[in-house]
Amino acid sequence: MLQTTAQGSFSAKSSKPNHPPVKQAYSGEREYLRPHEVEELMKAARNEGRHGVRDATIILLMFRHGLRSAELVALKWSSVDLKDGYLAIHRIKHGHDSVHPLRSPELRALRQLMLSYPDTQYVFISERKAPLSTRSVRQIISRAGQLASLPFPVHSHQLRHACGYYLASQGHDTRAIQDYLGHRNIQHTVRYTRLSSDRFENFWLD
Repeated sequence: MLQTTAQGSFSAKSSKPNHPPVKQAYSGEREYLRPHEVEELMKAARNEGRHGVRDATIILLMFRHGLRSAELVALKWSSVDLKDGYLAIHRIKHGHDSVHPLRSPELRALRQLMLSYPDTQYVFISERKAPLSTRSVRQIISRAGQLASLPFPVHSHQLRHACGYYLASQGHDTRAIQDYLGHRNIQHTVRYTRLSSDRFENFWLD
């Protein structure tokens, strides 16, 4: 289990219980992060401890590709094509698998991660070279939110929602967003276009 040591780095062991936050039911509060908040999370994670590269890359990939924690920790290097720039994603919850393009920020981060953690099967591993658990991912993201001084608790699923809302705000087709996020039911995707900030921009032209 991860905790912060006196030097500020993440540790795999804990002398007392330090449970990561469990996912809460929607309470009416904003359930996603805005792009600048994701950047703040990444910056905070990158500057913290020995695993800053890994933790910032976790946040980047979860945001850019709408990954759930379980999908992230299951990623293997065999699903990553750094030469041609593609990522094969296996969706859980009976979602649709897909292949996403990798852009320069992800490619740079993944190449650096590969150098930092060579000879591993899984992309994201612990100090013991075992795949990270979803519990550890929740802890990493929650801790990054605290370090970034965001005014609300941060949980990992906010990054998946952040991806959906960002794509909707850019005017992308709902069906395309559905396929990108792997939703079986388009009603799960419509929530993003329904609340898009640009949806009503041209209603009043004065």
